[in-house]
Amino acid sequence: MLRTLAVVLGMGSAFFTFWTLRLLVVTEFLRNTRVGGQGAYIGAVVFPVLALAFAWASRYCWRREVVTGI
Repeated sequence: MLRTLAVVLGMGSAFFTFWTLRLLVVTEFLRNTRVGGQGAYIGAVVFPVLALAFAWASRYCWRREVVTGI
């Protein structure tokens, strides 16, 4: 059960990693944002944080399964 959750969390991490890269490419590394496009700056902070949080949770679940054998 924890391995399945770890895989789902890993896919979430991959999604937010992709979304971060997409945001940076579309905005030309935040040099070309539209007027009032402050969401791009927020996304540039939030998306990597979410990617790291999902990756950490995925790793935790995967290792917990191995250690405890649940």
